[in-house]
Amino acid sequence: MRRILTVLSLLLLTAAPLAAQPAQAAQAHGPGAPLAIRGADVSSLAKSEALGGVYRDALGRRADALRVLSQAGLTFIRLKVWVNPADGYNTKARVLAVAKRAKAQGLKLFIDFHYSDTWADPGKQYKPAAWEGLSLDGLRQAVHDHTYDVLDALRRQGTPADLVQVGNEINGGLLWPDGSNANWANTAALLNAGYDAVKRVSPATKVVLHLANGGDNGLYRWWFDNAAAHGIRHDVIGVSYYPYWHGTLESFQANVNDVATRYGKPIVVVETGYPFTTADDDGWENLILSPEPYPGYRATPQGQAAMLAKVADIVRRIPNGLGLGLFTWEATWTGVPGNGWDPADPSSGNAWENQALFDFADRPLPAMAVLGRV
Repeated sequence: MRRILTVLSLLLLTAAPLAAQPAQAAQAHGPGAPLAIRGADVSSLAKSEALGGVYRDALGRRADALRVLSQAGLTFIRLKVWVNPADGYNTKARVLAVAKRAKAQGLKLFIDFHYSDTWADPGKQYKPAAWEGLSLDGLRQAVHDHTYDVLDALRRQGTPADLVQVGNEINGGLLWPDGSNANWANTAALLNAGYDAVKRVSPATKVVLHLANGGDNGLYRWWFDNAAAHGIRHDVIGVSYYPYWHGTLESFQANVNDVATRYGKPIVVVETGYPFTTADDDGWENLILSPEPYPGYRATPQGQAAMLAKVADIVRRIPNGLGLGLFTWEATWTGVPGNGWDPADPSSGNAWENQALFDFADRPLPAMAVLGRV
């Protein structure tokens, strides 16, 4: 029965309009049924492996990290795309290679376009260097062509994207200053160019719009009310929720329940995470150092697993079956020298390895098995 319900959930995701099937989705997410999306962002994987990173199974045997994730029960991976990054990773060619491996392991594919040469998030939405001199119309064409180029290459390779994120944590818009939501018409033009490119490659692929600060209901109402007023097209609402940054679990639950009900769109937590230790593995200070970053959840393997299970339970309880699932962020970003934050600086380190799904001995943590069955 568990296997049948899993198949039903995935069919709902890929074969029907997500927001049009609340009854079926609610049934598929009933008691004991796993969420359709049980995913991990693995954008760091290719560079980690190139620099000597190793991943092991529970018995300590060297293994393909994607195979380990798939065998644990995960259904999706997420890969970011930069335009022309300094280190040559997270490009179309790198994404194509990892996508081929992932699909061979039975994993579905979520593509995250940053529309930048480096990190795009609420604090920075830098244009790619090659797009710096473009007009708004030129930027709109560049967004369309870049999006189409990557997705069409994936389709022609036989590894099509199942979900696509147009922009990353676009609280303040994208491609600043032109696409800042100080001018919503500009924001809409750029986002709709990406949406049109996705649908031109595959009308069935679902487009996600992604905000951070998952416990901030005021932000989400303001943003998606404006999106509706300016005709910004999308299929799914994506949320970042890190419990040590983005408010209480209760505020997160209240927000996603309200957003799903208010806009009638499916919700997916596209980024979450939690530490399994306060220790460091690469000599670069980690972002989260507290032994108990959120009350009641210690920075231990058990605490990490319990937090992921709690976030998943909140998603499962979103009204009308509109909670699709969740992704833990950068599950494979282990402490490998050279695989640091700054693509332009090989000496930079990784501040995230204490939140990966592989421990400092490169073995899967309990949270991986929990995520595989939520």
